[in-house]
Amino acid sequence: MILAIESSCDESALALFDPARGITGEWVHTQVALHREYGGVVPDLASREHLRNFPVLLEAFHDTPDRRPVARIAVTRGPGLAGCLALGISLARSLGTAWGVPVLGANHLRGHAFSPFIPLHASSPAVFERRFTELLPHLGLLVSGGNTLLFRIDTDRCLDLLAQTVDDAAGEALDKGAKLLGFPYPGGPRIEREAAGGDPAAFAFPRAFVDVPDLKFSFSGLKTSLRYRLEKMDDAALRRHLPDLCASYQEAVVDALIVKLRQGLRRTGPYRSIGLSGGVANNTRLRAAFEELADREGVAAVTAGTGHTGDNAAMIAFAAWADEAGLQTSPRLEPSLRLDR
Repeated sequence: MILAIESSCDESALALFDPARGITGEWVHTQVALHREYGGVVPDLASREHLRNFPVLLEAFHDTPDRRPVARIAVTRGPGLAGCLALGISLARSLGTAWGVPVLGANHLRGHAFSPFIPLHASSPAVFERRFTELLPHLGLLVSGGNTLLFRIDTDRCLDLLAQTVDDAAGEALDKGAKLLGFPYPGGPRIEREAAGGDPAAFAFPRAFVDVPDLKFSFSGLKTSLRYRLEKMDDAALRRHLPDLCASYQEAVVDALIVKLRQGLRRTGPYRSIGLSGGVANNTRLRAAFEELADREGVAAVTAGTGHTGDNAAMIAFAAWADEAGLQTSPRLEPSLRLDR
């Protein structure tokens, strides 16, 4: 059994993973309501909340009826907020010492990268091995508030980074765009709701690098374009055009992501599957465009479940298990390492 701890930002989370049965328990405390007052995550407050939340989550974990002895602990070791990561790692090391079990530090992005494959393990490790092999080579798109990148998992199980953003992440662009529109934090979901009643072609927002072959993302220019557009509008015009603004802005983000995913498929393939993970993977417009691309290109589409798109401990447990199963990696997405030596 692997007990995983996630504390990279504003989610306090535990998960229990049984190599024979998959995820058997999850306990999460979100801090969204606390940070909404400040318009974004405040690192010192997030660290303080982790200190309060983890004892409660551990109590719930200990009360699990079918809990069995933990053989190792996996904890997020980065990237993330330094103070938040330190609390999670300190907890993991303390539990490891008390229980006499090894502690593994897992890469947060690697957890996101493998999160679409968590459902494949629901039956057994043998089923996972067969179905996972059938999906390789795999091209993954990771889209979150802090990261946007493309990666490849080859038939030799090597995970290699292909592209990343040169400035803002897609999720950051959505949240900052929402802030410009006057929406409370986190604003990305609000943009999606408003966009449902708008015309995505009403406003022309830029898509960076779509006409160049370079595999890289950029979203800072999109955010600036929205700011300039809003400076030319009064309050009445903003209210009148709000759905169209949101739909057009969201479409620019989705287009930029899908264009680079398509270029990655055609330039670095062939592939049998494409994956979508990270918090922005919950966006329904992005999911629809992702599935449409998979259909057009004739590849399988695997997407992280809605409970495993944001920061969660299940993906950390699964990434640690996958590392033990012999999956390799590139320097940016390094595998788990022992933290108790």
